Amino acid sequence: MRTAATVTVSVLSLALVTACSTEESSGSKSLGSESAAPAEAAKAFSASELEKLLLAQGEVKGYQVDSGDDTLPKSKTEVKTDNAQCDPLAWATAGLAPGDTDANASNSVTEDKASTATAQPEDAEDIFDVDVTYVGLSSYEGDGAAQAMKAVSDGVSACSGGYGLAAGGEDSKVTKVSSLEGSGLGEESVAFAEDVDMDGEGTATFHTEVVREGNTIATFYTVNFASFGTGEAAEIPASVVEAQITKLK
Repeated sequence: MRTAATVTVSVLSLALVTACSTEESSGSKSLGSESAAPAEAAKAFSASELEKLLLAQGEVKGYQVDSGDDTLPKSKTEVKTDNAQCDPLAWATAGLAPGDTDANASNSVTEDKASTATAQPEDAEDIFDVDVTYVGLSSYEGDGAAQAMKAVSDGVSACSGGYGLAAGGEDSKVTKVSSLEGSGLGEESVAFAEDVDMDGEGTATFHTEVVREGNTIATFYTVNFASFGTGEAAEIPASVVEAQITKLK
């Protein structure tokens, strides 16, 4: 399953499902509120420090934590849209920093059904019926984190009609972007859904959440390989978001 998932996600993370085939967010806090500005004394972390702040194996019960190096893009240059305002959305979905910083780290957190399974899967589809969440961390100087959050929120509204995405040598089309209710964690959060054209074989919906804690931003993007043809979006696991934000405090 891990080998197949790696192959699939190498395309999926880059192009929101390509060859595999609004309004401002109602996040936990208003971007214009007094609490939205990060404390001036908050520490901006380096990429190596962010690696240590990512969730590690054993820190979320029922989930397997793996390095995202082989499945997620390493650079923003690998992810291009046809509308600059939509870039922060595409970057967040790919585990990259949604704002202007080089301090970035990412990994994947996969539902570990084997730890609680009582029977063998009945068919191949059952093997892929697991939620995989791609987690990205980025850190900023000054008000960079607040500005990145604003860029994401503005992007949800500006890109409500969709946008074109090119990555990994493949082109795909996000047909719709809509706001979702955020987790309410962190100092502010923005959540959104993206509908993606599956090469003429219907539309798949994916959820992303972006959460700020101080000068650090965490992004969460969840997929379920077995649900591609169902039209149902995989929900971002609350326990994963909570564990990661708690680790940032």
